[in-house]
Amino acid sequence: MFSTCKRHWARAHSILLSGVVIALHSTPAWAQNLPTAPEPDGGFEEGNWIDLMRGYIFEGAIVLGTLIAVASFLWVSWTALTKFNEARQGKAEWGEVGLLGVVGAVVLLVLSFFVNQAISIMD
Repeated sequence: MFSTCKRHWARAHSILLSGVVIALHSTPAWAQNLPTAPEPDGGFEEGNWIDLMRGYIFEGAIVLGTLIAVASFLWVSWTALTKFNEARQGKAEWGEVGLLGVVGAVVLLVLSFFVNQAISIMD
């Protein structure tokens, strides 16, 4: 039984290694039909790489701020669902669920305000 597993493992390893080698050698063929990267907003002169990188960093910061806002929304939602489940089981009071809803809404509003302010400052 052990020799059979060893044989199958060796075969899978060789197939995987062959696939990696083929993929690495055919990468230029994959890249032929890729679209060019869009230029960032904000405008820049042709050949001014510093402004180009500044535009990409700005757009990356906007994406990062959006991801933080989404993560906080998911965290507040998960906490609210957990507290709701505890209240249904009698481990928590319904007032705690309401309080968590109000505090969670305030946290999300403040976070949205900060993200919007950061975007306007970076412009």
